[in-house]
Amino acid sequence: MADDYSPTPIRFGIVGCADIARKLCRAINLAPNSTLSAIASRSIDKAKRFASKNSLPETVKIYGGYDQVLEDPCVDAVYLPLPTSLHVQWAVLAAQRKKHVLLEKPTALDVGELDQILEACRSNGVQFMDGTMWYHHLRTAKMKDLISDPKIFGQIKSIHSSSTYSATPEFFENNIRVKPDLDSLGALGDLGWYCIGAILWAMDYQLPKTAVALPAIERNPAGVILSCSACLHWENRQTVATFDCSFLSAVSMDLTLQGFNGSIHLDDFIIPFREDSAFFEFTTGAKFVDLHIGWNVKPERVEVASQLPQEALMVEEFARLVRGVRDFGSSPDSKWPERSRATQLVIDAVKRSIDLGFKPVSFY
Repeated sequence: MADDYSPTPIRFGIVGCADIARKLCRAINLAPNSTLSAIASRSIDKAKRFASKNSLPETVKIYGGYDQVLEDPCVDAVYLPLPTSLHVQWAVLAAQRKKHVLLEKPTALDVGELDQILEACRSNGVQFMDGTMWYHHLRTAKMKDLISDPKIFGQIKSIHSSSTYSATPEFFENNIRVKPDLDSLGALGDLGWYCIGAILWAMDYQLPKTAVALPAIERNPAGVILSCSACLHWENRQTVATFDCSFLSAVSMDLTLQGFNGSIHLDDFIIPFREDSAFFEFTTGAKFVDLHIGWNVKPERVEVASQLPQEALMVEEFARLVRGVRDFGSSPDSKWPERSRATQLVIDAVKRSIDLGFKPVSFY
């Protein structure tokens, strides 16, 4: 929904009509510096149904081929909610057509594929960002301020994150996330991406010394990971992190950070319970009282209001960066591709550990 925020809003094309694209249509409409210009599916009928279901205005062009969006001169940036196996092909083509790339996670099947995407974006001067929405919530910035304070939080010593849900029989039968030819990373790519991203965010994107997958792993008959866990270790900081990701457990989106002096916990780090505000629990200086019959402090509930949902904040930030490139000749922001690459490297290491029989994999 463009207004006076920008003389010419960033014009988005959506390549693929997956369910998550419905959320991004709404986000583009809510972001003050963006507008939806075109959508595409491999089938023109599917694209038309998507437009009708989402009440898209008649000004949105409807295409029956992905390449048509990339050739459209009225599209500045594309959002790609495609199966992971198609990312490298279409993201590279988009960059070569000078379209800025907002790419759904996981970004690629491995870091080699992601490097092809990032090099195409770099060499063509376009902005890259992956579709991890929670990074853009105001709560995330507030938590970063607190864990960066050496007095009230101190050095991070341990981290745990989880992303799980109990999938339906239809999911296991038909969903792309369990198809080896579409999204072979399974739960590790779909859900582990969030967990690993949260851990690296807390550690300022310093890679761990080692990653080791835990033996409790489940796969479907095609070999796709349905559930797994892993441990990461930072030897120089004596910090350990663990995570769980699963299609086989009740819904969880937990994140716990333990520092030398403080701790943070939240149950909804990926998708907040509410759109207009989100909270976390923060404790600092906690000790047991005499006889160890209680605590000297209770966790403080820290609430952060937000006028826009986090997906709209993501679109707004991406569009701001794209406008800088388009209208002012700015260079693309390298922070976002660097974060994606670090996350992909850890995904790769955990998968390699699984393939090696749960042996540790070193980063350096």
